[in-house]
Amino acid sequence: MSFLMLTIVLGLLIAGCSKDQSSTIEPELSANEMADKMLEKVEQPSLMELEPDQIKDLYNLDPEKLEEYSIRIPMMNVKTNEIAILKVKDAKDVPDVESAIKQRVENVQKQFETYLPDQYENAKNYKLVTKGNYILLVISEDADELLKVYDSFFEQK
Repeated sequence: MSFLMLTIVLGLLIAGCSKDQSSTIEPELSANEMADKMLEKVEQPSLMELEPDQIKDLYNLDPEKLEEYSIRIPMMNVKTNEIAILKVKDAKDVPDVESAIKQRVENVQKQFETYLPDQYENAKNYKLVTKGNYILLVISEDADELLKVYDSFFEQK
């Protein structure tokens, strides 16, 4: 009988450990709230929120694939700073969304390649991070600091 109990306890421990490692922690904040907090903590040039039709044009991405999102681009076309937080509805669409984001980055780089060299360099040093169904794009000279704030939304409290 004690062998059976030991087997059950060990089985539960192993199952509990493996579940914690494989699941991504869901942030308590919406994509919009996360972007707001990131901008509160790390100052950026003035950014504006993209509308759904602009997402199709600038990101070549169907907003219907997204459960929620916040995409902030520069108000003036002299900066490359950009923050995009996307929660993809279906995990199978994550690679397609990542590809669309990479294409967006390439377009920004091409746009600034001969226009403003410092902003071209900024766009080349972008960060693209995927956590479960969440995808983050940051183009900023402060990308590492913004990434730290973003990562904090996924930490266990």
